[in-house]
Amino acid sequence: MDFEGEATTPTATDKIEFAQPITTRKPLELLRDTEALLRRPTVAALLPVLPPKLSYGFQVASSLADDSLKELAEIDLDNISDLELRPVRIRVGLSCVGFGALMILVLVLYLSTLHPDLSTVQQTRQYWYLYVWFVSLGVTGMFILGREAMRPIPKQQKSLRR
Repeated sequence: MDFEGEATTPTATDKIEFAQPITTRKPLELLRDTEALLRRPTVAALLPVLPPKLSYGFQVASSLADDSLKELAEIDLDNISDLELRPVRIRVGLSCVGFGALMILVLVLYLSTLHPDLSTVQQTRQYWYLYVWFVSLGVTGMFILGREAMRPIPKQQKSLRR
């Protein structure tokens, strides 16, 4: 008996070339177009079902979304400098820290008012995952702020500080 295996799959000698996109679209244009393709049929389907006043508000919100996404798609992401993003990163970090602290406070308030019969250890044991989420959110904000504090300051901004 001969047990030598033979190659049963043919080797590909011809290289298949895939079609290249004709134009490369920017990510914000893709977001605008994708969102519009999802929103417009949804709005058209819901308008006949909704009451007239709510239907009008829905149409206004849809046209406002069109305008704002059109304006957003005109932003050139390549021209945004690192210095221009600094205030936004600081705000995001502060928002994470603040929201994490606020939610821990709300959780403690919730537990102390609606579950006063449980001890602190029992409350923590029962709702530990919420504590972990909110503390993690605060720590994430602190990391964002720390990273921003350690970034080197450009020479232009150093001269403005003095």
